[in-house]
Amino acid sequence: MTKDIRFATIDEYITQFSPDIQERLQLTRAAIKQAVPDAAEKISWAMPTFYLNGNLVHFAAFKTHVGFFPGADGIEAFKEKLKDYSYSKGGVQFPFVKPLPVALIGEIVRFRAAQNSAYILKKRGSKETEANASHPQTYKKDGITAL
Repeated sequence: MTKDIRFATIDEYITQFSPDIQERLQLTRAAIKQAVPDAAEKISWAMPTFYLNGNLVHFAAFKTHVGFFPGADGIEAFKEKLKDYSYSKGGVQFPFVKPLPVALIGEIVRFRAAQNSAYILKKRGSKETEANASHPQTYKKDGITAL
């Protein structure tokens, strides 16, 4: 039976690994923070996660790589730059035997932040449209009332 270990913070998550893996995880974390300084840290899906208007990215250590999970759109938008790595629909593997692509991580995170912001603005816009439609404003001009 495997022990189900839960972490409350990214620091707790990182400290469970050997120093060389901790260094790669801290480098991943720093690249994300540098790209989007306002993003909040949390643990989600048992992985370090950065959040800004929704989840931006998750990352985690595995036996031979750092898994980086920007979601399907994040992978699709950077497919050409990810061609040297193993990737799936929503994640990419950055092997321990290769340098960590810090600049690429930053680009992907900024893309995801812009994507989340656009989604929030669109969502707010549709709510305002719905509110205006359900509560039409009236005005009076020259003795005529209009909706």
